[in-house]
Amino acid sequence: MKPRAFGAAVVAGLVLASAACATTAGAPGKRGDDLTVGVLLPETETSRYETFDRPLIEQAIRHRCPRCTVRYANAENDAQIQHRQMNAMLTQGVDVLVLDPVQEVYLRSLIVEAAQMHVPVVSYDRVAEGPISGYVSFDPAAIGTLQGEGLVKGLGDRARGARVVRVEGPLWNPKHVAVSILERAGAHVSRTYVTSGWTPENAYAVTVGAIANLGAGKIDAVWAANDSLAAGAVSALEEAHADPLPPVSGQDADLSAVQRIVSGEQYMTIYKPYRLQADAAADMALALARGQSLRSIATGTINSATAQDIPSVELAPSLVTVDTVKETVVRGGMYTIDEICTPKYRPACERAGLID
Repeated sequence: MKPRAFGAAVVAGLVLASAACATTAGAPGKRGDDLTVGVLLPETETSRYETFDRPLIEQAIRHRCPRCTVRYANAENDAQIQHRQMNAMLTQGVDVLVLDPVQEVYLRSLIVEAAQMHVPVVSYDRVAEGPISGYVSFDPAAIGTLQGEGLVKGLGDRARGARVVRVEGPLWNPKHVAVSILERAGAHVSRTYVTSGWTPENAYAVTVGAIANLGAGKIDAVWAANDSLAAGAVSALEEAHADPLPPVSGQDADLSAVQRIVSGEQYMTIYKPYRLQADAAADMALALARGQSLRSIATGTINSATAQDIPSVELAPSLVTVDTVKETVVRGGMYTIDEICTPKYRPACERAGLID
């Protein structure tokens, strides 16, 4: 582990200067396996982080490096808490960090300091600003394409002139490609609502507002940024007796969302093979901690507001509808048929052909 150098002046001008070094060389590195990997995830409102990301990242690191130590912290959607957590990990002497930032800008100065200490940072799921050494996520353009095409397919003949309500979480980067796909089909986004947090309760509240403004029968589709928001939107529409329910999108393939899809309450979600993402993050983190190149791991590069040519892995997502549950989340090992088809959902699973 590395002792922390205190009192170093961190200035904004160092961000770009440090970036080129950090993204190409990484840390001097250790040749052995006595490494400490810090893992910082952003929140628990979205179930994926504690259900999939954390255990899969920890498993991937320990499988590749049995003697490695993993330090973990979750920021509970608070950027200041995450700042303190990262500061503590640097003080404790981690060798590398896997960071999913609550806010992309907020930790920039600490990432600069980490680079000065030769502690590489792998940005996970979101691109943190500053001299990060690698990036692992899912292709955002592909996600936007799937959401747009999925909603158009769900609307069918009603796409032309359809009124779409968009429900976003805080600091979500809208997928403009989805807007283009909707517009080409003749649909348009009538209202956009940004929630104060990624919870069903927040989405329920804004969808109730949309229903009050537009009327339940005049919302033709809901473009929800993820499955937690989709859950709240569906609840509000059902309470307003929307019949039939309009197609509702989602993202992350939460188990409850897959069950809503099977039962016809939610039209679609986006499946992301989190194990592949965790494996890529572990490969990057351990290579950087050992001072190795990412050339054999990265599949491309990205640019951020503060760094250029960051080695990256951007994985392909898949669309999940009632017709593709088996070939996506089941075949990918995310859920079993028994987990999806609980007694409550068994009749719907039978109708969907998931069970005999």
